[in-house]
Amino acid sequence: MAAVYKSLSQTNGDGKKKSGETADGRVRKNKQRVLILSSRGVTYRHRHLLNDLHALLPHSRKDAKLDTKTHLHQLNELADLYNCNNILFFEARKAQDLYLWLSKPPNGPTAKLHLQNLHTMEELHFPGNCLKGSRPVLSFDAAFDGAPHWRLLKEMLAQAFGVPRGARGSKPFVDRVMGFSIVDGRIWVRCYQINEVEAGVGGAHARGADDADDSPALNPNDPTLSLTEIGPRFVMTPILIQESSFGGPLIYQNREFVSPNVLRQEVRLRKAGRYHRRGEEGVRRAVKKGELGLRSKVPGAKRGELEDGVLFA
Repeated sequence: MAAVYKSLSQTNGDGKKKSGETADGRVRKNKQRVLILSSRGVTYRHRHLLNDLHALLPHSRKDAKLDTKTHLHQLNELADLYNCNNILFFEARKAQDLYLWLSKPPNGPTAKLHLQNLHTMEELHFPGNCLKGSRPVLSFDAAFDGAPHWRLLKEMLAQAFGVPRGARGSKPFVDRVMGFSIVDGRIWVRCYQINEVEAGVGGAHARGADDADDSPALNPNDPTLSLTEIGPRFVMTPILIQESSFGGPLIYQNREFVSPNVLRQEVRLRKAGRYHRRGEEGVRRAVKKGELGLRSKVPGAKRGELEDGVLFA
């Protein structure tokens, strides 16, 4: 009788196998583990961002800083050592620029993104307070289905930030949302807490009078849901995608990306150009006054007849 119950429980009413099962009847498990580490030279804001992500991802493992920035293939060995199949490597440049390497070892692919507009949980004092170890609901913008590289990034982000069911350290609750939106060719990441208010405890007030009157199809006994941002928030600009894990040929490159070093160099050149123009204008003014006989500040030039030192000598 137990064997019959087991065979019936593995199939639906029409005799088909349930979703999530393999051909031999075993349940398919989503085993995803993320290795989070950074390079040397990160600032305190970068460290707080790593701590926030590690707290939001119970299936992640945080490791010490990596000493090298050139031999990134060593991360594949670290991932194999810690039994991780996702890598989030934060590379700091010049103590102000932060880059994210998102990889799927050992076969890839690997995406490099530039992080901007970082805001940690403690920096903005977000009012949300979700349960530590809970699983998030991943919300992706419809623009992720528009181009092949966006679809690839969507799958990589879903496997890295999606907490699998039954992961070690995770709780069987879903009380937060991670949103990924594409605006101006960049990925905007936001984290929210799901607030649930029962109908008998200010449910109609939280929903609003207009919603309560204009939506009669809603059940008044249903709880009201709202979102509260808990952080962190940041913006990612894709730079390139490699075929293998930290190596291999390029399968995508963002031609519109401008390095922050180039932007800072242009600012310095503009400031230097203004300084040089002011110096050249001063020299031209002195030469012109010397030609008119008013005064001359040009070294070695002859004094004019109308200068004060000549007239009132």
